[in-house]
Amino acid sequence: MLSTMHEVNAAEAASRAYSERKERAATPARDVVDMLGGARIDAAALRVGKQYLAHQIELAARLDCDLPADPAQLVDWIEGRAQRVGEQYAQYLAQRSAGGPRRFFGSQAHALYFLATVAPTKLVDGAWLYGTLRCWKDPVARPLILTYLEELGDGLPAMNHVAMYRQLLARHDGDMHLPQADEFYVQPAIQLALGHHADELLPEAIGFNLGYEQLPLHLLITAYELNELGIDPYYFTLHVTIDNAASGHASKAAAAVVDAAAQYPDRQDFMRRLRHGYLLNELGASTMDIIEGFDLDQEVVRMLASKARYGSHMHSDYCRFGGKTVNQWLQDPASTADFLAELQKSRWIERGRAADESRFWRLIERAGGEMFGVFDGVEKQLLKDWIEHGWSDAPPVRSFRAAARLRERQAGIAPASGNGDVPPVAACPAGDLDALIADLSPGRHHTPAGLAATRAFSALYRCQ
Repeated sequence: MLSTMHEVNAAEAASRAYSERKERAATPARDVVDMLGGARIDAAALRVGKQYLAHQIELAARLDCDLPADPAQLVDWIEGRAQRVGEQYAQYLAQRSAGGPRRFFGSQAHALYFLATVAPTKLVDGAWLYGTLRCWKDPVARPLILTYLEELGDGLPAMNHVAMYRQLLARHDGDMHLPQADEFYVQPAIQLALGHHADELLPEAIGFNLGYEQLPLHLLITAYELNELGIDPYYFTLHVTIDNAASGHASKAAAAVVDAAAQYPDRQDFMRRLRHGYLLNELGASTMDIIEGFDLDQEVVRMLASKARYGSHMHSDYCRFGGKTVNQWLQDPASTADFLAELQKSRWIERGRAADESRFWRLIERAGGEMFGVFDGVEKQLLKDWIEHGWSDAPPVRSFRAAARLRERQAGIAPASGNGDVPPVAACPAGDLDALIADLSPGRHHTPAGLAATRAFSALYRCQ
């Protein structure tokens, strides 16, 4: 009987544990981002975020970890990684100098797709460290807090990483094309949840920070190819420089590990939790997943199909393609690929040639065209690259930096410093540090009030 009761109790406990794990995993990542990425966060959102994070830590704990067991070996580990990345990047540059093609982005449309698809993560840049601000009296948290303040640009509008990325998206209408799939919100959900509980989960936050601040090869190649395609690469080049292993965020991340490990009462438990935090970086869609997930033909069809329902009653029946009016084609979004094929047969689209030679493109691009304004910047670039795909005589694209230098010479002005005018920081007593923390949250720090609070906090904290 006792054995039977024991089995029953064990089964009930297992069932409860399974239900709890399922409940933790049930909240979609995008919902977590919506709840924790806003200007005001309530207790219910914090609970959901903590449950979500606990489930992600369980998943991360199953992964293999390449971190050295001894924190004293971290400096050599970081230097070794940086050396390998440098060698791989040198090989990439040699391949490009020898005439090799771009490795990441086949077209400007591909690059814009990438910028929009990674946006959910970039728009919470640094969020995993937010909760360390509540530990400002603890010297162990200092390198983490300084890193967070630098992610926030120390309150300079032009250097706040989230503000920078928002501007980059807006410049290309990319803010209208954020991804829908939940996999692209796993990383921002982790970072927001960790950030709002970093004071409670300091070993995990330190571990995540250590992994995130290492310089990856894809960052160098991304910056190089964005510039080559005429897109401002500064957000990415800034991370190449600011994350450097000598004195940047990678170095600060290692210092945080060494300092915390020396003071943590149970060093073995600290390193276990640190590894779990480090491995959180491996969850969700990776940069390479996103880059490799782009297909020009499929993306054009998807985009046009998504717009079909808005235009299915907006066209006259003057033109017919394959025996059907435009409205009839648009009433069936599943036939979008066939509609495009008919447009090519009728020579309204001349693929493999300059876009301006296609009547369809002229209706979209030229002022006075019947479809002028129907497509935004990202959508037009997608259509243009699709039409011109395979065009052997296409003129080379001027790089972003070359175009910027030309504009400066033509305007007769010196290059901008990028910092802009910043209001002076008012002196405030030490007790105001805690009062400023809420305005430095991931959902507020890039606003005017958040930027002012960041400047005040940074000036005061750096004097401690």
